[in-house]
Amino acid sequence: MSLWTRIADAISAYRSGENLSSVFEKLRSPPERSVAFTIAVIALSAKMAKADGLVTRDEVTAFREVFTIAPADEPHAAKVFNLARQDVTGFEIYASRIAEMFADDPDTLTDLMEGLFHIAMADGTYHPAENAFLAEVGEIFGLSETCFRRLRAQHVPDAVPDPYDILGIAPDAPLAEARKAWRALVRETHPDRMMARGVPEEAVKLAERKLIAINRAWEEIQQVKSA
Repeated sequence: MSLWTRIADAISAYRSGENLSSVFEKLRSPPERSVAFTIAVIALSAKMAKADGLVTRDEVTAFREVFTIAPADEPHAAKVFNLARQDVTGFEIYASRIAEMFADDPDTLTDLMEGLFHIAMADGTYHPAENAFLAEVGEIFGLSETCFRRLRAQHVPDAVPDPYDILGIAPDAPLAEARKAWRALVRETHPDRMMARGVPEEAVKLAERKLIAINRAWEEIQQVKSA
């Protein structure tokens, strides 16, 4: 049974008048949590699309970059997106339900934020409303301000890509500490490690972009500290 078939089954129980966020109540253990992760990214992306008032073709393309969607499964993805956009439930409820579900796995919440940043930047513009939306979602997820700045620096070209923010260390940290932080982030982001954590395949696809930013930050810090 494909991921999208399981998603279709999960939302088939959705009835008019219910909140789509109630679907998460039934998806608390593997492999259902992979379904929950995918629904979460789509639902929060739909809410984020409402934040800047526009859904572009580029954002649809970004969904395809994050998720492998067969033509036959596209209606299921579209249904989740449209249900989330039409649902009067605020995005805070979605984010809170997801935070509760993955309270024992904060790394997955960070992975989810990776997906949201990727989709936010799909049209090449980082709207102030998107920044406010993502900042509040990050706060609900329990992400530190340093973590949020690091994610933004990795994904938003207009944000100054401070290498220290990316590695999550202070500017006056010694080279040895920077090396330790870099190695830890590389280990955490390695696809094999992410798969071992049970992270959905779609989230693993985002690791390559993250690794590029992490390695570039380490190279910049090396040059500064060695000068």
